[in-house]
Amino acid sequence: MIQTAVAEDDFRIASIHQELVNRVEGFHCDHQALNAKDTLSILEKHSINLLLLDIYMPDELGTSLLKTIREKHPKVDVLIISASTEAEHVQQSLRYGVFDYIIKPVSLERLESTLKDYLLFHQRLHETSQVTQENIDLLTSIRCPQQEKTSMSAIEKVEELPKGIDPFTLQTVTQELEKAIDGMTAEEMGQYLGASRTTARRYLEYMISSNQADAKPIYGIVGRPERRYFIRKKQD
Repeated sequence: MIQTAVAEDDFRIASIHQELVNRVEGFHCDHQALNAKDTLSILEKHSINLLLLDIYMPDELGTSLLKTIREKHPKVDVLIISASTEAEHVQQSLRYGVFDYIIKPVSLERLESTLKDYLLFHQRLHETSQVTQENIDLLTSIRCPQQEKTSMSAIEKVEELPKGIDPFTLQTVTQELEKAIDGMTAEEMGQYLGASRTTARRYLEYMISSNQADAKPIYGIVGRPERRYFIRKKQD
């Protein structure tokens, strides 16, 4: 069983990543960290095989954290999942030997594919104490296609949604709005997500701009005008 941890400063996204990891046979994820300090604490206290690491952590960049992980926990493998498209971050990550670098927004299929590749890689790596050139060639062939996918198609995927819109969070907002017969305000959605009203409003307004939702003004409220959002009904 691949013991996995998630280091992601958005706890909602971290929970979605954790849930997805636990869906894949051969993986178990019990640990989440919202910052670099907690990430290192988890690695100190638990036997982790694979770490899903974000670059933009609140207290330290993931690329800086990689150096510490390599020094103190050399047996931990790392999968980067980040919104960063800076060449320096990608270069540093690959030089520290990350298994893959996935640019947000990442599809569920893309992440699951990488996890399955890693499971095969991990099994092959530990199945024998003596290796042949054939074994080594097989191991590198498992890893190299993922690096090619990152360079060839990840940049295209980041353009599918505008900056600041994460596909996992958007899916959650959409599902919750579909269940809300009386609609929801940005504040109500923010409370459900565990995020600010501003963040919730960003997703709701995006849904309006993409013809997925509608909004109606709430009258009789003193102060800033509020809107109630509704999922847009499909036309017959």
